[in-house]
Amino acid sequence: MKTYDFAVVGATGMVGRKMLQVLAERKPPIGNLYLFASARSAGKTVDFLGKSYTVIELTEENVRSRHIDIALFSAGAGTSKTFAPIFAECGAIVIDNSSQWRTDPEVPLVVPEVNAHAIKNHHGIIANPNCSTIQAVVALAPLHRAFRIKRIVYSTYQAVSGAGVGGYSDLENGLKGAAPQKFPKPIAGNILPHIDVFLDDGYTKEEQKMIFETKKILEDQSLRITATTARVPVYYGHSESVNVEFEKPVTRAGVLDVLQKAEGVVVMDDPANLVYPTALECADRDEVFVGRVRLDDSVDSGINMWVVADNIRKGAATNAVQIAERIISGKY
Repeated sequence: MKTYDFAVVGATGMVGRKMLQVLAERKPPIGNLYLFASARSAGKTVDFLGKSYTVIELTEENVRSRHIDIALFSAGAGTSKTFAPIFAECGAIVIDNSSQWRTDPEVPLVVPEVNAHAIKNHHGIIANPNCSTIQAVVALAPLHRAFRIKRIVYSTYQAVSGAGVGGYSDLENGLKGAAPQKFPKPIAGNILPHIDVFLDDGYTKEEQKMIFETKKILEDQSLRITATTARVPVYYGHSESVNVEFEKPVTRAGVLDVLQKAEGVVVMDDPANLVYPTALECADRDEVFVGRVRLDDSVDSGINMWVVADNIRKGAATNAVQIAERIISGKY
């Protein structure tokens, strides 16, 4: 079997460690594995499938001196801006988890269950979408194909791990009474209607990411989308209330039928028996879970649904590894 030389950039961070976990679980044909991080983490050792790997400092010389086929990046936009082109120039395909390349019209923004075909248009760099967008479009894409979406209203309830180790620590320490270090206000016992920076129009950057990325991934700039994103005191798992208006008539049964057949979706929808997805139930899972599907009687053809996924797995690490698997298999 042909093997591929992999690199994980940002290997000691929260998402980088999860990428290694997912690689260990899914076992793509890895030949050599190189783990890159900042000078602060260089020299540390990381175990992977029974072997110990020394973390390499991310420098241009260290990149150019190694053969790499696929590089999974989770090291921030600035690092990606500098180093992704170097990896690509050396022949690697970069799958980047930062926001750096998502809006670039020359860079595919890929969720394999939705638009794997976009992989073929890469020029050495592929962008991994925002975590909140990934889980939403896995559920929305099959509905768009079946009923044609007109408008989406997103309301998200996002876990602190979406803000990295600092966000996780703010909740953990805040429950003990400590002041926040990452967030502008306490997150323990609180909800912050504010993710990323505020823009001139009053939206946050996170909200605008969801709007832009949904249109790009679904390949439909005519979609009307609005969003409110909030941070909630949950460690892992983003939950989303998604209101959708369609062009074609829909029924609850018809929507559920489409979702039950959709790749990567697990329907948990039995309100009589209190069956619906929650962040705790969906933690450390790769699927997108959908429940509370019901008609929206305020419009001619609309629904509400509740969408939950592990933001560090499907929302980041797993989606990147799935893209790598599609590259290896050629199934795009």
